[in-house]
Amino acid sequence: MLPTATDVLVVGAGPTGLTTAVGLLLAGRDVTVVDDRAAADHTSRAAVVHARTLEVLEPYGVAGRLAGLGLRAPRFTIRDRDRVLVPVPFGGLPTAHPYTLMISQEVTESVLHDRLAELGGKVLRPYRVTGLRQDDAGVEVSFADGQTVRARYVVAADGMHSVVREQAGIGFRGTSYPESFTLADVRLAGDVPPPEVILYFSPAGMVVVAPLPGGVHRIVASVPEAPAEPDAAFVQRLLDTRGPKARRAVVEEVMWGSRFRIHQRVADVYRAGRVLLAGDAAHVNSPAGGQGMNTGVRDAVALAAALDEVLGGGSPAALDAYTAGRRPVAERVAELAGRLTRLAHTGRALRPVRNVALGLLARVPAVRRGLAFRLAGLDDR
Repeated sequence: MLPTATDVLVVGAGPTGLTTAVGLLLAGRDVTVVDDRAAADHTSRAAVVHARTLEVLEPYGVAGRLAGLGLRAPRFTIRDRDRVLVPVPFGGLPTAHPYTLMISQEVTESVLHDRLAELGGKVLRPYRVTGLRQDDAGVEVSFADGQTVRARYVVAADGMHSVVREQAGIGFRGTSYPESFTLADVRLAGDVPPPEVILYFSPAGMVVVAPLPGGVHRIVASVPEAPAEPDAAFVQRLLDTRGPKARRAVVEEVMWGSRFRIHQRVADVYRAGRVLLAGDAAHVNSPAGGQGMNTGVRDAVALAAALDEVLGGGSPAALDAYTAGRRPVAERVAELAGRLTRLAHTGRALRPVRNVALGLLARVPAVRRGLAFRLAGLDDR
C-alpha cells in the first residue's frame, strides 16, 4: 500500500528517479518512489556513464561499484568507414575518471536500486499516476487504483511521455527526426573493432559500434524503417555497408534488439509550483554522444540537493535555481547531440567536404580536448 503522506514523491524508478531518491535518503529525508512498471526493465538501453556523472555519484557510494562493473573505453572516434576523421582521447582530462564507462542501463539501475535498499528505501510497483492537484502546502497525487498520496513535493522522473509533466501543464516543445533507429547488443567475431566507442559515417548512413562488458557490442544505426527485433543478418548488413570495410566484423549472435525514434525536446520550465522535472521528463535528445541518461542523473543530484535545502527550511528559491541551472545544460547537450547527428547524415555530395573539414579540425589539439571535455560532461561542473 502507498503511504498517505510523504515529503517527496518520486514518480519513475529509472536512473534519474533512483538517484533522486538516494540523494534524499542520504540527507535523511522522507521519500517515496513509485513506478508504473510491474518490474524493472532487463534491457540495456543507455550504455554509457561519463566522467562527470561518476564524479557526482561518488558521494552516493555507487561510483566505485559502477566503475568496477563496467568497461573503460579510453577514447571516442569518428570514422568514415576505415578512415579516422576525429580521434577524441579521454586520457588527459582533469578527472579521476579519464574514460567512458561502458555499462548497460540494467546494471546501472541495479546498482542504484541496491543503494536505495541499503538506505531503507524501496520502489512501490505498479502504481500509475492519473492526476494531481496542487495547493500552497503540497500536492495530492491520484493513482489508477484509487489511492492518493499527499506530498510536499513531487519529482517527475517518469520519462519522455511523463504523465506528471502533462498533469502539471508544462510544455515540452521540440522536434522529431524522420529516421527510425535500430539498436542491438551483439557478439562479434572476425576482426572486432578496437575497444573504443566508434561513430561510423558512410554513404549508406551512420552506425555506432561500442563495446560492453562480457565481449558484447552495442550497435546503433539510423535506417528508414527499423525492424521491431533486428536479426543477425540485418545487423550484419549494417556493419558491412557502414562499418569497417578492410577488416570485416562478423555478427555471431543478437542478444537483444529494439527500435526507437529520436526526439529533441526540452521542457518549457523544470518547475511548476511543487512539481519538479528531471531526466527524460525534462529533456530528450539524439543518442549521439551518449548524453541522455547522464544528464538525467546529474539533474537528479542537483535536484536532491535543492529539495534537501528547502525541506530543511531554506528558501524555495533553491528550486528556481535548480531549473535555471539545469535547463541550459539540457540545451547545450541537445545542441551537441544534434550537431553530431546532422554530421552523420550529411548527404553524399557534401561528404568529402565534411570529411576534409573534420580532418582539419581534428589536427587542432584544443578542438580534440574541447570535444572530449564536453562528451565527458566536465563542462557541467
